[in-house]
Amino acid sequence: MPKIVGVEIAVSSYREVVEKSIAWAKNRESRAVFFANVHVVMEAYDQPSFRDELNAADMVNPDGVPLVWALKALGAKNATRVYGPDSTELLLKAAEESQVPVGFYGGSESTLAILLAEVRRRHPKIEIGYATSPPFRPLSVAEDEEIVRAISASGTRMLFVGLGCPKQERWIMVHHGHIPAVMFGVGAAFDFLAGTKPQAPRWMMRNGLEWFFRLVSEPRRLAGRYLKHNPRFLALFLQQWVGR
Repeated sequence: MPKIVGVEIAVSSYREVVEKSIAWAKNRESRAVFFANVHVVMEAYDQPSFRDELNAADMVNPDGVPLVWALKALGAKNATRVYGPDSTELLLKAAEESQVPVGFYGGSESTLAILLAEVRRRHPKIEIGYATSPPFRPLSVAEDEEIVRAISASGTRMLFVGLGCPKQERWIMVHHGHIPAVMFGVGAAFDFLAGTKPQAPRWMMRNGLEWFFRLVSEPRRLAGRYLKHNPRFLALFLQQWVGR
């Protein structure tokens, strides 16, 4: 897999993600699947331990259009976007058709309740084995062990984790090998699928402008992140591209 600013990004597709995930789930394999954008890559650049965790995952997909452009600049001409929320919907559809139990870990209690109702509306035959909104504080060892036991006992084989970056990726890697499920770090997919936050229009997504839409939607939360990460990512990737 090509590395973008030190993070291995898969030249993948929606079909590959779904087919591999269903096969892993049916075999009760513990796997880690992530969807990376500029924010994820720059968090990894700033935290080498987080970068190592990402590079130990089973698949890190190009969620952000700038990463697709970067992959193509590095020679991966067939690179395409594998957007986390769209992947989540496709994975849920495949889970329903394949009778693979799913679970959800993360989000606020209100968002999770709306999300579960929407998932059941769209996929009436899907089996939801587990769902919880954890507290917004570090869990004790006993609490964490109980969550692992509950997920494992529920029969969940595909677990969607929505805790935000880098918390969700770190949580998944800590439990990689301990929970017999394919674990997906899907971040804002909980809010987007529940309809509690707006998504950018598709034309903005195609042209790499989703960040601007989200900035306008949540300026207080995202302005500092984008000002910190976006210019540095551009400079670091240009340095990498020129250097090769």
